[in-house]
Amino acid sequence: MATNMLRRSLTTATSSKALKIGLLPADGIGREVIPAAQRVLESLSGPKFEFVTLDAGFEHFQKTGTALPQETIDTLKNECNGALFGAVSSPSHKVAGYSSPIVALRKHLDLYANVRPVVSVKSASTPHQKQLDMLIIRENTECLYIKSERQEVDPKTGMKVAWADRRISEYASKRIGTMAFNMALTRDKLRQQKPESERFWKHKPRVTIVHKSNVLSVTDGLFRETVRAVKEQNAEKYANVDMEEQLVDSMVYRMFREPEAFDVAVAPNLYGDIISDGAAALVGSLGVVPSANVGDNFVMGEPVHGSAPDIAGKNIANPVAAIRSAALLLEHLGYTTEALQVYGAVDKVLSEATYLTPDLGGKSTTSEVTEAILKNL
Repeated sequence: MATNMLRRSLTTATSSKALKIGLLPADGIGREVIPAAQRVLESLSGPKFEFVTLDAGFEHFQKTGTALPQETIDTLKNECNGALFGAVSSPSHKVAGYSSPIVALRKHLDLYANVRPVVSVKSASTPHQKQLDMLIIRENTECLYIKSERQEVDPKTGMKVAWADRRISEYASKRIGTMAFNMALTRDKLRQQKPESERFWKHKPRVTIVHKSNVLSVTDGLFRETVRAVKEQNAEKYANVDMEEQLVDSMVYRMFREPEAFDVAVAPNLYGDIISDGAAALVGSLGVVPSANVGDNFVMGEPVHGSAPDIAGKNIANPVAAIRSAALLLEHLGYTTEALQVYGAVDKVLSEATYLTPDLGGKSTTSEVTEAILKNL
């Protein structure tokens, strides 16, 4: 699996043909932050880009009756090298005929891993911020997110009972575990290129398996056993990678108390969703945390924040997560140098703290933060 991704990345990175990137701004502030990320990509001197804007989202569903047109799926599958997704305003209550387009895209494109780096940046504006450099790898295709639910009436009480099916497979657990251990090795190789004094993580690479198998012994038990087997059955390859386990509730506790203790964490879908959003609080805001939905044949960058309808259209949404997600997309497509340029430009803006959006305590606009990042490039 990792070999397929590497082969595709090297092919892409050495091609002179323009990269075709699908843009799915979708709902709310997605329509503001995705154009900001597009501007940053266009400013790079390396790869050439061709962009195509595609429909998706709850607002599109309200207009047309479909949240994810087949044309969008076909274009991504057949024409695009990668994609950027903005945000979706999925309602918290049931709406007949609607299902989340981002969840559907992950299934259609087999984007089985959600990769979320959470990295702190030292800044005078956040002197008490805990320091961390953590990668959360979330299984993206199953768990409770298969959305198999039903509602019945209990004959004894006459009251409603709701059920949700949870699916954990050895197949999905093995490939997400493999990705976690491979990325632990990759992160270690990148660290070795820095002087030891500049490395945040100074230990052997480490993978933390997050589960709740003390209660969910069958489903989480299978996830735990399968991910452990990835290392145990490839002992020579992963000899330098430490492995530990953490129950999901104590994981949250430790993550807030000592986030510096974690390198790579791998979790089933629901737990990964929760801990990655929680980790964002440690670095100031969801507005600065990127993610990539990764498969063997496609990558889609996605900022982890929501559609934020309360600030949509006001030009105050934080574009950093979307811009970092674009860099993460570049990284997975094999353009490491360009990705590092973008990361560096963003980190400088955050460190200087001159241009910050309101979610980080600043007064700058989306446009001003974007311009500051562009100047650093």
